[in-house]
Amino acid sequence: MPSRKGPHRGHKVADQIQRDLSELIPRELKDPRLGMVTIQSVEVTPDYAHARVYFSVLVGDPQQTEEALNQSAGFLRNALFKRLHIHTVPTLHFIYDRSIERAADLNALIAKAVASRGKDAEEA
Repeated sequence: MPSRKGPHRGHKVADQIQRDLSELIPRELKDPRLGMVTIQSVEVTPDYAHARVYFSVLVGDPQQTEEALNQSAGFLRNALFKRLHIHTVPTLHFIYDRSIERAADLNALIAKAVASRGKDAEEA
């Protein structure tokens, strides 16, 4: 028997956390270690105790940004508590999302392979 709250509630909470953090981080955090942060996704545990927040950085050092965000996690959680209307606001864990870097590396490899294939075809 499914719960009354529905199976999608966790996704809705994660989406709302993502939207709120996207507003709060540039507006409320003044840490010089923070680069231009983009929240990629949020995963909330079923009991809402923890949330993994995946982010990327357009400008700035990813490692320093991750440290700054994790040090500010308590402040951000408190700010979320004021915005969200749920009983438990999860503890935030910020994780640098390397998927954009990997995609750029793969695109570069593909472009290199296509270019070398073109040279091979011209030589033949």
